[in-house]
Amino acid sequence: MESGDLRIFQAVAREGTITKAAQALNYVQSNVTSRIQFLEAELKAPLFHRSNRGMTLTPAGENLLEYADAILMLMDEAVKSTQYSEHPAGPLRIGSIETTAVIHLTTMIADYHSRYPDVHLSLITGETHDLLHKVLDYKLDGAFVYGPVDQPDIGHVAAYEEELVLIAEPGRSGLQELLQKPMLFFDVGCTHRVKAERFLRESGMHSVQIREFGTLEMILNGVSAGLGVSLLPKSSIRKAEEAGRITSHRLPEDYRKLQVWLIYRRNAVLSSAMCRFMEMVGLQTKESPPPA
Repeated sequence: MESGDLRIFQAVAREGTITKAAQALNYVQSNVTSRIQFLEAELKAPLFHRSNRGMTLTPAGENLLEYADAILMLMDEAVKSTQYSEHPAGPLRIGSIETTAVIHLTTMIADYHSRYPDVHLSLITGETHDLLHKVLDYKLDGAFVYGPVDQPDIGHVAAYEEELVLIAEPGRSGLQELLQKPMLFFDVGCTHRVKAERFLRESGMHSVQIREFGTLEMILNGVSAGLGVSLLPKSSIRKAEEAGRITSHRLPEDYRKLQVWLIYRRNAVLSSAMCRFMEMVGLQTKESPPPA
């Protein structure tokens, strides 16, 4: 059994189909299929249930995945432990909630790249819950998420502090009137949505309609068109408000504060690329005051 076969098996288990696993690994589908078949023949046990809807693990496959995750994690950590140097190089996988990526990270990543050109930094966006699990599953070296995160295996660096505001179409005023309108949010798991639902309940609103929009710009366009209201960090809506597309309204003090953390796995060996990135986040946070 080779480590390459375990990586292919792990990818198929995670992605659920040969096609998606091949795309994730940048392999030819026939190669993925043959390596899975070879592994099953070597172990003399079927590892997947196959159907038109995809591939799910058999009990034998579930057992192997547990060991594969541990083995591949140790191999990756061994490689990282040799990469620590004063001149960081190699891959660095960072995730971020969209609002932080749009507002804060573009300039910082450009600065990081100019300092450490041999680091291949990739950035993906998602919601806090999904990014947390990617860090726990060793798919990301770190991620910017909304804190606090109550997870013993997660460490963090405080990155940014935002003010959460209610946004509405221009000309609307009066918090109680606005709360009657539909709420526009990202997908389930969005921290804004959790805060909003608690705020609405405690404001006596129990039957508000929630509509899901995929991106920050879609939410801003929807609010501007009068489709509803939303809760977003003030820094992320400043340009839209200055352009007259939307108006913002302050929330009661208990709901304003929004923390952004850079999280990482506590038991992971941090590469020099990740250590330098964390240092830069701490430096930029000290240099940049929270948004007014």
